[in-house]
Amino acid sequence: MMNPNVPNHCSFGPDSSPLAHSGLAGFASRRDFLVRNGLGFGGLSLAALFGINPFDLNAAPAPTGPLAPKAPHFPAKAKAVIQIYAKGAPSTVDTWDYKPELEKVNGQKIPGYEGLAFASPFKFTKSGKSGIEVSEIFPELAKHVDNMAVIRSLFTEIPDHAIAGKMLMTGSGQLPKPSLGSWVNYGLGSVNQNMPGFITLGGSPDYRQCAFLPGIYQGCNVNYDTTSNLSTILANIRSEFSTMERQRRQIDFAAQSNREHAAMLQKDAQLEARIEAFEIAFKMQTEATDAFDISKEPGATREKYMGPSGVYTAAATAMKETGARMLVARRLVERGVRFVQVATGDWDHHSNIAVRAKETASAVDGPAAALLADLKERGLLDSTLVIWGGEFGRTVTAQGGGVGALGRDHNGNAMVSWMAGGGVKGGQTYGSTDEFGGRATENKMHIHDLHATLLALLGFDHTKLIYNYNGRPFRLTDNFGNVVKELIA
Repeated sequence: MMNPNVPNHCSFGPDSSPLAHSGLAGFASRRDFLVRNGLGFGGLSLAALFGINPFDLNAAPAPTGPLAPKAPHFPAKAKAVIQIYAKGAPSTVDTWDYKPELEKVNGQKIPGYEGLAFASPFKFTKSGKSGIEVSEIFPELAKHVDNMAVIRSLFTEIPDHAIAGKMLMTGSGQLPKPSLGSWVNYGLGSVNQNMPGFITLGGSPDYRQCAFLPGIYQGCNVNYDTTSNLSTILANIRSEFSTMERQRRQIDFAAQSNREHAAMLQKDAQLEARIEAFEIAFKMQTEATDAFDISKEPGATREKYMGPSGVYTAAATAMKETGARMLVARRLVERGVRFVQVATGDWDHHSNIAVRAKETASAVDGPAAALLADLKERGLLDSTLVIWGGEFGRTVTAQGGGVGALGRDHNGNAMVSWMAGGGVKGGQTYGSTDEFGGRATENKMHIHDLHATLLALLGFDHTKLIYNYNGRPFRLTDNFGNVVKELIA
């Protein structure tokens, strides 16, 4: 018999239960128990999703705050993204879109096009079991086509570097909108609370902006190169004047002052972002230094990414720097960073494309192939989505009417990209251009469609990943975008 003078701390059922009005107020029916605790079972499932053991009494508390890991809208293989940005806009017909018809009319006028036809100076070879044609400038990446989906029908409206670059990265060519990496960081949070969820290795500030999203989702840029000391590369995260214990007290005091300010006056978004930035910088002092220290990698691994040591040609140096960034990208993803953007090359080939395209490709071909192979060997490719592409394409006619060392002008009507890993259905090409390669024709795919598909690979319905700002819901794809299901395994 229960003692009525002892407070009841074991009540499961709601007060409205018939048992609550009987002499058995401390008990509940099975139905009441399940109703009251149903959400708790869901919580246990969510804990398992994030690798948390709710029964481990010694486990660290689950992360909280804006960067805490979040579940996507539906299950997906991709948990992280490495975006290889081919800045400057690579030519489609010199890389991944073979056009034999262009060879037949080389040097001639093409109906509907201005200027003279300019066939690719490069040979294409059927590669892999899938037989995808790949330009000779990508001999190493050609070995990985069975893991790739090559998109040949992308297009964009304005083939201007600044506008098209912002469109590719943010879904808007002119308005300040959050970048793709910021949306991914906002939607998924970060697995590693000691590192930013979104890191860029070079590139324009426009490509890592968070715009109206909270400042914590801004991309953290690291100007990484192999010639600089890590203390220089990761400047301002380690204090020369205070111990870590003292820094911890300073940040805690600032955070407490901010909470008091918010309680008495109002919450200040910029102040919140600044405190969060201090917090991340403090946590990065040990883990970030380790992540960027590629000297800890075996020599054989470094050579796969960066080429043999002791070679000092311009091409070898370019490959070394690109390879080092690719290796850092893998190390960051391995440590739980959600989105890593690597700026590479200079594909703005208005002249002498026969020489310059090969030089530019050589800097990224080996490193990108090494990245795909390394991710696969480590069991990370299935959960890491790798994307390559530029902001637009280039003309199929010669720059300057065919006078001098031939190049190609800007063209937004046809651009090319490839993706691999992270739930991508590899070994295929999607869409096509006309017989000469100058215009996307079959299964045309806008940048909004690309973004919608990338988000779907990460488990998001792009129409529901929104952020309310100034009384209006915003999303990466604006009011557009269709998921290309053929690209998803």
